[in-house]
Amino acid sequence: MSDQIKHECGIALIRLLKPLEYYQSKYGSWMYGLQKLYLLMEKQHNRGQDGAGLATLKFDLDPGKKYIHRFRSNGQAPIKEVFAEVNGHHEKVQDKSPDLLNDPLWAKENLPSASEVYLGHLRYGTFGGDDVELVQPLMRENNWKSRTLMLAGNFNMTNVDELFKVLIELGQHPKEYSDTVTVLEKVGHFLDEENQMLFRQYKNDGFKNKEISSLIAKDLDVKKILREASKDWDGGYAIAGVIGHGDTFVTRDPNGIRPAFYYKDDEIVVVASERPVIQTVMNVDADSVNEIKPGEALIIKKDGKITSEEIRIPQKRTSCSFERIYFSRGSDKDIYQERKQLGRLLVPQIMEAIDHDIENTVFSFIPNTSETAFYGMVDELKTYLLEEQKKEMLALGDKLDNKAIDQIMARKIRVEKIAIKDIKLRTFIAQDKGRKDLVGHVYDITYGTVREGIDNLVVIDDSIVRGTTLRESILKILDRLKPKKIIVVSSSPQIRYPDCYGIDMAKLGDFVAFRAAIDLLNETGRESIINEVYKKSKAQENLPKEEIVNYVKEIFKPFTPEEISAKISELLQSKEVNADVEIVFQTIENLHAACPNDTGDWYFTGKYPTPGGNKVVNKSFINFIEGKNQRAY
Repeated sequence: MSDQIKHECGIALIRLLKPLEYYQSKYGSWMYGLQKLYLLMEKQHNRGQDGAGLATLKFDLDPGKKYIHRFRSNGQAPIKEVFAEVNGHHEKVQDKSPDLLNDPLWAKENLPSASEVYLGHLRYGTFGGDDVELVQPLMRENNWKSRTLMLAGNFNMTNVDELFKVLIELGQHPKEYSDTVTVLEKVGHFLDEENQMLFRQYKNDGFKNKEISSLIAKDLDVKKILREASKDWDGGYAIAGVIGHGDTFVTRDPNGIRPAFYYKDDEIVVVASERPVIQTVMNVDADSVNEIKPGEALIIKKDGKITSEEIRIPQKRTSCSFERIYFSRGSDKDIYQERKQLGRLLVPQIMEAIDHDIENTVFSFIPNTSETAFYGMVDELKTYLLEEQKKEMLALGDKLDNKAIDQIMARKIRVEKIAIKDIKLRTFIAQDKGRKDLVGHVYDITYGTVREGIDNLVVIDDSIVRGTTLRESILKILDRLKPKKIIVVSSSPQIRYPDCYGIDMAKLGDFVAFRAAIDLLNETGRESIINEVYKKSKAQENLPKEEIVNYVKEIFKPFTPEEISAKISELLQSKEVNADVEIVFQTIENLHAACPNDTGDWYFTGKYPTPGGNKVVNKSFINFIEGKNQRAY
């Protein structure tokens, strides 16, 4: 993705099913679980760079011993800083009594990192600021272990206002207005309710308070707690939780918007946001890694019993297609093939854009994350060229000789490494007045690869959101090669609508496709449509989210995708670029053909899987018209 978009978060959970002594004996270190968690977090570092957190939970410590520890950082290298703090405790022991560091019993009593449960989180902030207190895991502490709760998740709730009001009606006084805090407190409330109900039950049965604590820990109904807590949730979520006495869980939204996977054997349970991460860390094949199903929760009781429970009734599966196009690791076997297919399916549009002139066209990709789609595109181009060569040979009939064969077969798909990312702009540079000039030097180009004034240059990108980097940087850089025409191909369709489920795309005015549609309405004398959509949106501003309609679709309705693309091409071509510029987008139909099992396409179609989505797009349009440069949720 040439435009930098903050997105998603990453979760990582390790639950050891054996005593620490077991791992010391078998693997040579009681740190087996800690090491696995570190790898899970490093392998998912792309999912969150605003902060990292790690929480540990120890089983069966005596009263007075600290059984929960938490490490968090919002620094420049948060994962490194978190584990540096953890390792600092180890180094102190290593310097004084190195033998103790290999004693799992001593370590569990004395080191924060020696535990049976590890919960890790990588944060990209889409709600709230960058304060370290917002870095997960979040904690709700209580002297009763079974009332203590830690949560970490990859989620965004669209109805924070409603959830906040519910907490107030329950008698609470939330310390923050954010979805993370409201989710924590909602789960915490029903955790308290379950505890209280069980306490009364056992008290009536004649048990003493000390006995009751262990009975509650054994019989706590995690499924019931999650069902009650999640009733009002509207959003995409994969949320991992640890209860102080040892029960752990990971629950997923009923539409399967946000991803979550797990692996289990008789030694360990591993949960992460991505399948290949678990495959790599645990050295297992894809079939050994399971998806947590939409609407379900993976629940691991303190005694090691593992179950999958239905928390919410599963809805139509609308898993985020952006995971497939860009966000998830391309090393996943299915995602890799899907991205190649996205590239293949673009070839007919590309051929039309270059007027079928393969001989005078150079093909490349930018940025590196679009490389897989590029491979698929090149494969299909080779197939196309081979068919054309066959037709030419057959057309020659008796005139076909070795010379003619050599001439026909000499035609190749011309593939070059055109652009190489050279530097990364730091935040302080990005805010500088000279940013435009600096951005122009982010990429180096390979000179001599394009014949000046003769060749077309086709570059494939994952997606085009704002178009700012294309206009201010990439197109200008590519134009230095002096091609006849530059065709930028997006393996995703036009992004027309805001996201509200965890990806930082919340403002309609940021999207180049939306700006193109607005410009076309103004240019064709249809400004009244903009006014009508505003009136309709404003009229339903205070309606319940279930009654809100996405009228923003009417902004795009008068125009074909090709007309929108043509306008985008015009908007992105600056005066400094001499070559003709054309932007080609994937079609919705091809997206679904390439990614048939992940149909969450609200970015492109405006078909939101939850009512809160329509509420967000409605608010986003009102903000645009009223000139409010703020988030819609």
